[in-house]
Amino acid sequence: MKDRNKGILYAASAALMWGFLAITLKVTLDYVPPITIVWLRFVIALGVLILILYFKQPTALKIFKKLPVLALAAALGLTFNYIGYIIGLDLTTPSNAQVIIQLAPLMLALVGIVIYREKLSKTQAWGFLIAIAGFGVFYRDQILNLVGSATDYQAGIMWVMAAALAWVFFAAIQKKLVTRYHAQGLNALIYAVPALILWPWADFQVITGFTWQLWALMIFLGLNTLLAYGAIAEAFRYLPANKVGIIVTVNPLITIVTMVILGALEVSWIAPEKISFLGMLGAIMILAGVSLAIVAKKVPATPKKPLLTSKMAVNVKK
Repeated sequence: MKDRNKGILYAASAALMWGFLAITLKVTLDYVPPITIVWLRFVIALGVLILILYFKQPTALKIFKKLPVLALAAALGLTFNYIGYIIGLDLTTPSNAQVIIQLAPLMLALVGIVIYREKLSKTQAWGFLIAIAGFGVFYRDQILNLVGSATDYQAGIMWVMAAALAWVFFAAIQKKLVTRYHAQGLNALIYAVPALILWPWADFQVITGFTWQLWALMIFLGLNTLLAYGAIAEAFRYLPANKVGIIVTVNPLITIVTMVILGALEVSWIAPEKISFLGMLGAIMILAGVSLAIVAKKVPATPKKPLLTSKMAVNVKK
């Protein structure tokens, strides 16, 4: 398989897993405090990954012998991303949280262009504009059809936006680190930091009272963390940062479609959402923007004129 196809497959896998993540988190929030959920997600992901690496690739764990400062910074960024996102989700709805958090991959794409000098074609630029317009249309629809407190909704949006910014900080650093360290060993270190620093705030009284259903939800969330971020780390090895970010943008559509289906089935374990035709149009605009950005070809680098002509170069040598 070509490297480009591998990158797309890894990024699409992460998008699929994140598409169901918000719904599972929203259900779990009815029974478990936010910080406890975040801590358990990291602990479960760390435990499984350490076991896999210990038996399959023990050399990847050498990263723990000499901790890279940048990896610790990335871990703090991811920690705040998880906390900000789950608090924002608690105050709003899965679809809203998923759409707003997609500011992260768009900002990451800009990081790829500005910092890593990745090329942007005109078609890709149109894709960005259409996707951003789609976000605006969706947001307006949700404001007009708001269910619940407007204050909570706005606070939730602010928390999710802060989480998006933290994710960009994390991903920009990880993009650099995966070229120097084993991707999954790096992830193990990144999971270990929040597992350690959030331990004092975990509610063990709640944990000891878990039913098997809650344990099933938490194991799913932990494995979701492991597999999604494992896939993202691998995607960064094969694709530019802006394309990884754009592919991941499709995950709110998975959430929206799933929530529509759950609403039609009238399930009792999650509150239904109200998304009008305008909101669905916004979601379609996001998908159209993503499609344009993915299929666009790279812009060839513009050859620079030499600073010295051949004659001038001869004179300089003399």
